[in-house]
Amino acid sequence: MNKERELLLGAEVIAVAAIDEGISGVYAYPGTPSTEITTYIQESEIAGKKKIRSNWSANEKTAYEAALGMSYAGKRSLVCMKHVGLNVAADAFINSAVTGINGGLVLLVADDPSMHSSQNEQDTRFYGKYAYLPLLEPSNQQEAYHCVRYAFNLSEEVKLPVIIRITTRLSHSRSVIERTAPVDANQLAPETDRFKWILLPAIARKRYNGLLDMQKKLVMLSETSAFNREIPGKGDFGIIAFGLAFNYTMEVNSTHQLNIPVLKISQYPLPEKTIKDFCNRYTKVLIAEEGYPIYEELLRGFFDNNKFSGRLDGTLPRTGELSPDVVAKALLNETKVSLPIPEIVTNRPPELCQGCSHRDLYEALNKALEGYANKHVFADIGCYTLGALPPYNAINTCVDMGASVTMAKGASDAGLHPAVAVIGDSTFTHSGITGLLDAVNDKTPMTLIISDNYTTAMTGGQDSAGTNKLQQICEGIGVKREHIHTIVPLKKNLEENIATLKSAFDYEGVSVILACRECIQTLRRKNLKK
Repeated sequence: MNKERELLLGAEVIAVAAIDEGISGVYAYPGTPSTEITTYIQESEIAGKKKIRSNWSANEKTAYEAALGMSYAGKRSLVCMKHVGLNVAADAFINSAVTGINGGLVLLVADDPSMHSSQNEQDTRFYGKYAYLPLLEPSNQQEAYHCVRYAFNLSEEVKLPVIIRITTRLSHSRSVIERTAPVDANQLAPETDRFKWILLPAIARKRYNGLLDMQKKLVMLSETSAFNREIPGKGDFGIIAFGLAFNYTMEVNSTHQLNIPVLKISQYPLPEKTIKDFCNRYTKVLIAEEGYPIYEELLRGFFDNNKFSGRLDGTLPRTGELSPDVVAKALLNETKVSLPIPEIVTNRPPELCQGCSHRDLYEALNKALEGYANKHVFADIGCYTLGALPPYNAINTCVDMGASVTMAKGASDAGLHPAVAVIGDSTFTHSGITGLLDAVNDKTPMTLIISDNYTTAMTGGQDSAGTNKLQQICEGIGVKREHIHTIVPLKKNLEENIATLKSAFDYEGVSVILACRECIQTLRRKNLKK
């Protein structure tokens, strides 16, 4: 076909490329800034006609394992998550480097430097290095398209999962891209060597040695990769720019007519010879990488420390996103390199939507706790985390997905009463169930409040795995039916809800409150469609 030009978000580019490269399934749990990839495939007419599997998974671990199963069957699979989601999937991910793959398997991870919607700035390149797997880091949307298509072929060539790392800025900005001719999906061809997938120690040791032997080829592929290249310049100062940092570097180089030589790196493991040749030609080298100073630290270990500057020595900021201004400041030593942007709209803190069920839940919860000396509430990841802010000031913790349940259990074990946890319906099925099972097995005196708004609201209203099943799930893992209470968080039910909460707090065992009312945003969208 002729090349097609489309204006797309970076996340949508990933989806389009995967469809064009013949995937049979995408597996994901919603997590900003990766959510739109799967959403695009779900809504794509082409993906529908090709019957590409695209339902949401319960969490990132189940998503990765299902994608690995599709690969085992010989077909191509894409698995998507945000950076902290890879922590959840890490067990399967690390072991899949040892088993290898059959059909192409690409893991797309969207990192979030500056923590726009995340708990940390974790850099996925650490995981790539740790697992000894190839990783691609596109510098723009068009390159992201080519990286995805290349990654599936690379995966099948080296028989390993391939990671693609993007960041919030690339995922959520738009650009015109050109598409090339699509390919058909693989035919069903299940793996015939069953022993490679059985990680008994004797087999795993052999497979691991094979993974180490593969590293020479992976480095050679990086040395010859079109995604790694040098842009010539003049002088004794050079820049090594990784992924998205290359765009910023080239913008500054061009705008200020600096003509500094730049080595662009977007495929890992590092092309050792290419980097050595580049570094040996320059007395000073700036390392521009979006995220942690992973390769600045590594290169300092191989070369003279005084040669390099970057995030470690403060030339570039240690935290947050890079930008053309940040890079320009490092190169030009100027405090201001662009015109200030006027404040058109006054910043305002985030807040729960007007009419949100969490508002009424927190009002009831605060009043129910008034008679207790200890008012510690363990919460979780979701819209309801905003209960930490005024006027509610209702929660005391938010650490990671599912931690509300197990932290409340641990606090109860320490003697805290009442021990109260608040978790959302989607987060509960993601990683709260096992914590509740621990509490049931220990007969822990604690109360779990599941704020059930029938959706995964924080990331845009995706399906929630536990919708209409939470009562049965809690009963199934051992919570007594008479200690599972359903409330409707509305103003008119305030006094009744307070009484139900207090009763649950005083029970010397595991009690569950299901606070059920549909998300106001998903309800509004449903009504607009009528």
